[in-house]
Amino acid sequence: MRVKDLPEISKLSTPEKILLVEDLWDSISADEASIPVPDSHRAELDERHKRYESNQVLSCLLMTSERELKRENDLYLSFST
Repeated sequence: MRVKDLPEISKLSTPEKILLVEDLWDSISADEASIPVPDSHRAELDERHKRYESNQVLSCLLMTSERELKRENDLYLSFST
């Protein structure tokens, strides 16, 4: 079934269409066990969870933040002297 098969949908306002999509999504997610998850998605989630558990994500964020702060500090010092 496509939107063109239901002409009433084209008459809805954008907010009404959004509510319709939300209702459709809720009805789909209510039965999420029937939605197959590809093995590649499961493998990616497992890998991300392992990285999270080993704090690699946090370490990466901290290193990025540290670099950003250093760069901003260097920039500030270059203008203040």
